Amino acid sequence: KWWRAWGRAPVPPSSDRDRAEELIRAIDAGGIPLNPARVNAIARSLGLEVSAKAPVEHTIARIRAALLR
Repeated sequence: KWWRAWGRAPVPPSSDRDRAEELIRAIDAGGIPLNPARVNAIARSLGLEVSAKAPVEHTIARIRAALLR
């Protein structure tokens, strides 16, 4: 049945918090974010002010802190 799903776009997470949690899970599993703009967009959707010049690692740390609140 896997071939039926072939070519379908994955379903996006339902909320901003879900997107942030998915990002953190992927990073914890050993992934690295390849698109800093996407990380910044997730942070902004959580209500964080993010500079385009901020290091990705700093933004990820702020996202982690926001998820703990």
